[in-house]
Amino acid sequence: MIKRLVRSAHAVMAVIRVASGAMLIGSVAVNFANIVSRYFLAVSIPWAEEVMLFLMIACVFLNCGLVGWSGRQIRMDALVSLLPPRPRAIVELAGEIVVMATGLLVAILAWPVVSMLAELDERSEGANIPLVLPQGAMPVGFLLMAFLIAVRLLARREAGPLAGRSDP
Repeated sequence: MIKRLVRSAHAVMAVIRVASGAMLIGSVAVNFANIVSRYFLAVSIPWAEEVMLFLMIACVFLNCGLVGWSGRQIRMDALVSLLPPRPRAIVELAGEIVVMATGLLVAILAWPVVSMLAELDERSEGANIPLVLPQGAMPVGFLLMAFLIAVRLLARREAGPLAGRSDP
């Protein structure tokens, strides 16, 4: 069961990496087209800034899962690193559980807003993009982060105490 979850996590991360790469390439392409249009045709693309912003927002939130998988989220661990191994492991586990709970809470609290945007078909002014897309990236990203941290912790637990902190 854990091996299947780990394989699923790797598949999800591969999809996130491909999607993020495509969004970054798309953002650069829109920026390049806007630059060419502005400087050579003296006309800027009115929706370019908005599309680039939405692509970057989606990229950041979707990559929360990759950060959670690698265990590299921002944390204040100056004092934790001074603890002996066993208490340090307990504090780090508690921190991971707090991050997962926070991710779930943020996703749960954001979902009504996202569903209301979808229901009302709210759209951006410049590009006429449904606002559910950039706004939906936040709860999806936090859910992915919670899921991938949980899978990493389960895989490490199954591997045993000598497995260390490396990626499963």
